Amino acid sequence: MLRVLALFLFSLLTATGLAAQNENLEVDVELFLAVDVSRSMSPFELEIQRRGYAAALGSDEVKDAIGGGMIGRIALTYVEWAGQGSQTVIIPWTLIDTNEQADEVADKLTVIFNYGMRRTSISGALDYAVEAFELNEFSGLRRVIDISGDGPNNHGLPVLGARDAALAKGIIINGLPLMTQDEFSSRWGIPDLDVYYRECVIGGPGSFVVPVLSWDQFAEAVQRKLVLEIAENDVSAQPRIIPASGYDCLVGEKLWQRNQRDFSLP
Repeated sequence: MLRVLALFLFSLLTATGLAAQNENLEVDVELFLAVDVSRSMSPFELEIQRRGYAAALGSDEVKDAIGGGMIGRIALTYVEWAGQGSQTVIIPWTLIDTNEQADEVADKLTVIFNYGMRRTSISGALDYAVEAFELNEFSGLRRVIDISGDGPNNHGLPVLGARDAALAKGIIINGLPLMTQDEFSSRWGIPDLDVYYRECVIGGPGSFVVPVLSWDQFAEAVQRKLVLEIAENDVSAQPRIIPASGYDCLVGEKLWQRNQRDFSLP
């Protein structure tokens, strides 16, 4: 009888231990940093982005926001994206619960810089992020996609469907529209990219847009946005799907088609 009882207790403890190992680690926020590296971004701009995010993650403000959360830790991944199916993981899902871990992630961002890729598929980046949340080993009080970009969606599926699918899963989407001006933006960009992001890309409780008008503003804008995303801990608000109020969310696809016709003319 004692042997049977001992075996039962051992099995119970083993099962409990395995269940604990299989449970996802709870964090304040699962933060997916989706960073545009489409061909319209110059090598100089790609480097500014990496260094901007590195500076923000290493800042006292961001570290204080992480430590001041309900749990005091976050999970983060940094993925560079361009066209449909063009996503490169630079920082895989990583736990940050100390200042030293934040510094390690910041250092990794500036070890090597990649070249840009073709096209702009915001929808592809959002779909990729949604799947990444499902596959990681963390359980966040909030799940946030932080997406930057210098142009509207022009590749893959329309952006509204991808946005609405993410919001339906309770994921928050915030935007960092890059509204700097150069020869590419005059042909492939739109002047109201911040409005496009607000109407067609972001959504969820407390979602917001932080426009970047010049590259010297980038690091500060990233830091401000990360603090807001990490410090926000209202988990009671319900996801909301924001309808595009008459805005043409296919403007990027139409712009691409128009430019392609122009290039084909004799």
